[in-house]
Amino acid sequence: MTAPILVFGWGNPSRGDDALGPLFIERIAALGLPDIECQTDFQLQVEDALELQGRRRILFVDASLTAAAPFSVSPLAPSRDASFSTHAITPAAVMQVYVDLHGAAPPPCHLLAIRGEHFELGMDLSPAAASHLEAALDWARNWLTAPACGW
Repeated sequence: MTAPILVFGWGNPSRGDDALGPLFIERIAALGLPDIECQTDFQLQVEDALELQGRRRILFVDASLTAAAPFSVSPLAPSRDASFSTHAITPAAVMQVYVDLHGAAPPPCHLLAIRGEHFELGMDLSPAAASHLEAALDWARNWLTAPACGW
């Protein structure tokens, strides 16, 4: 059976703060919360649209250079953006693929963008990003266990 909530984080753990998505997923998965499936990858791809089926809501999680510190949360809408024809795509483009496949809107999706500062290859997570990760995890525990209404 498909878990009602999907949490999907992506990023490259070898590129400093780009590890925020996978680290977030690792920490949420360790909580063992019921009705939640956690997935991670280096980047989003067209095939990820298949993972949206049968969900009540989805939280996409990524590191961001532009998000306000410590993190931002925003609702997403399907969109055929410039990433649609590339190898790595945006959450909005994943949602559009879902619409194209199913002829219906996907479940509600949100983007949790965790502020990062250093994305160089071979770097460790920066102290600021580690702090932002903790703040995002505190927020997410409430989001993941709250009723879907209001989100």
